[in-house]
Amino acid sequence: MTPQAVVSRRGAERIRRGHPWIFRSDVDDVSAEPGDIVRVTGERGRPLGWATFSDVSQITLRMISRDEEPLPDLPAWLGARIRAAAAFRATLEIDSTAWRLINGESDGLPATIVDRYGDEGGAEYFVVQTLSQASHRWLPSLIEALVEYAHPRGIVVRNDPKVRQLEGLDLNVHVAYGEVPERVAVREGAVVYHADLRTGQKTGLFLDQRENHRAAAVYARGDALDGFTYNGGFALQMAAKATSVLALDSSASAVAATVENVKRNRLEHVEVREANVFDELRELEISRTRFDTITLDPPAFAKNKAAVERALAGYKEINLRAMRLLRPGGHLVTCSCSYNVDETMFLSVLQDAAADARAEMGLVEKRAQGRDHPMLLAVPETFYLKCIVLRRLS
Repeated sequence: MTPQAVVSRRGAERIRRGHPWIFRSDVDDVSAEPGDIVRVTGERGRPLGWATFSDVSQITLRMISRDEEPLPDLPAWLGARIRAAAAFRATLEIDSTAWRLINGESDGLPATIVDRYGDEGGAEYFVVQTLSQASHRWLPSLIEALVEYAHPRGIVVRNDPKVRQLEGLDLNVHVAYGEVPERVAVREGAVVYHADLRTGQKTGLFLDQRENHRAAAVYARGDALDGFTYNGGFALQMAAKATSVLALDSSASAVAATVENVKRNRLEHVEVREANVFDELRELEISRTRFDTITLDPPAFAKNKAAVERALAGYKEINLRAMRLLRPGGHLVTCSCSYNVDETMFLSVLQDAAADARAEMGLVEKRAQGRDHPMLLAVPETFYLKCIVLRRLS
């Protein structure tokens, strides 16, 4: 018997408007096992499509099709989704050997992440994350489909995000196919980074910032400062045009990785310093140090709604101090990856910071995550990364 789910009128309207998530409160009835693909109907049995089912998450249904006809068999369906996603990435002409291949709901594979990493020798590796009961269940078929599509040298499963626990799933990291080295040398434009696919942040690198790294290089000049550098993403790109670059991070391992990347790219004018960025910005202000270009890419300050107020205070403090450190005519590239802090809130914080810093700031550009991390118009949750470029006028 085909697994079934019946949604409320509100749930049906949510599907009609294009949002793929149906919450538990809008599921009237369900007959399915955890991780099943279910036929979704509304009032009076009206067919609404197909979705994956979770018996523990508040996101009970994740739509994967709005067609009445059943899906093809799982391997064929996964293969089609992978090929469609790859065809789109091919149109982007990405100047890098690493990018996101599958971006969850935006590529029709809910709660599924696949990042592609290529090294300098041409070897190809995939990092996979399955973040729901259904995507976890189809993981073996997904691995097979990726092998059939690309014949990579290795595939790592990075199922360590804590969000899996909301689905009742364990956390683990393992090589699911082939061989994967401790580090992979990835090229981003003219810069080469080392990526640790097993333990690095996210799946090894912040691939969603790749295009913003390159954008910051356009504005870079004079003395540059990169706060929360991680592995030097902004710092190394700005070094091509800046006279000097100071990269800051509180993580000893991040600093070590950035130092290695600086040496690898032979950038003698880049200094890397282990420091609490909040404290260091304050010390730089006291010492009257000034910069022509500043980038700020902090971790998510608001991982839930309860943390928003404190996050806004944190964003204000670092941006206020950065604005005071910025010379007139200089640029500030400032980011927030907190979904719970939307663009309107972030811009308001920047406005308040500018007022308190007594700095007249011009808005040059508003950016988001890279194009290989596509967003869905009907799903605001897919628009999480804000990157704002400001110029100090006086």
